[in-house]
Amino acid sequence: MSNNRTDYLLLHFIVFIWGWTAILGELITLPADQLVWIRMLIALCGIIAWMLFTRQSLAASPKNVLKYIGTGLIVGLHWICFYGSIKVSNASVTLAVFASGSLFTAFIEPLFFRRSIRSYEIASGILVMIAIGIIFGVETEYTWGIVLGILAALTSSFFGVINSVFIRAGHQSSVISVYEMLGGFAGLSVYMLFAHDNLGGMFSMSGTNWFYMLLLGLACTSLPFLISLRVLRSVSPYTVSLTLNLESVYGIILSWLILHHNKFLTVYFYVGTAIILSTLFLNAWMSRRYGERRKTAASE
Repeated sequence: MSNNRTDYLLLHFIVFIWGWTAILGELITLPADQLVWIRMLIALCGIIAWMLFTRQSLAASPKNVLKYIGTGLIVGLHWICFYGSIKVSNASVTLAVFASGSLFTAFIEPLFFRRSIRSYEIASGILVMIAIGIIFGVETEYTWGIVLGILAALTSSFFGVINSVFIRAGHQSSVISVYEMLGGFAGLSVYMLFAHDNLGGMFSMSGTNWFYMLLLGLACTSLPFLISLRVLRSVSPYTVSLTLNLESVYGIILSWLILHHNKFLTVYFYVGTAIILSTLFLNAWMSRRYGERRKTAASE
């Protein structure tokens, strides 16, 4: 099997895993900042343990370390927005608006990779925003959840593109992961010092919360974060962002089955969500057509 096809399969595998993160975020009865702080610590320990087990070096130039740590701050902000959205609304609303990330990536990726903006990416992004408008206009009780979900999508697009630049420049994925988790955890720790009086008390929680936190930090963060950086070797940030829309599909289905959200969401929510998710297939088709045209033009 080619490396490219393997990376696509790995991408879909980790997107399915990420579909559980919103469910766990709602099941864990902790504030968003505490949840993300502990998640990043667990993920950091998990990645370091993996590197020690596989005897990988943590060495990186001071300049690159600063870049990784800065990106880690964006990762931490992304998770604060993502879980903040879940806490003030619910997992289904958050996952629906999170799919707007493909629109942001359509603008951000060309800036970093110095290519032209593709019209079909923008068209799909506009459809996503119309769908969010439908959800936003009706589900008014979830206004802050929608706003935070959009911010989570924006920050996700930024660090996804930045990581793609790192990987394609030959940087080691595990080293990137360690310093990004360290940067996010350190940055959030500074905030926690001012926001909470007793940081040690943050680790006092029920056994159920600890179980879910370990699942979230290790199975849903350390493992997929390492794999996702590898995937960026051959898969474009826009394709990754687009495929992340499937996280919303998996997560919303899981929320119906586990959290029973389908009992209180309106039909307009599902109309908006259906439009958002349909962009995944539209873009896949348009991207394939675009690639075929480029090959044809190159052969003429």
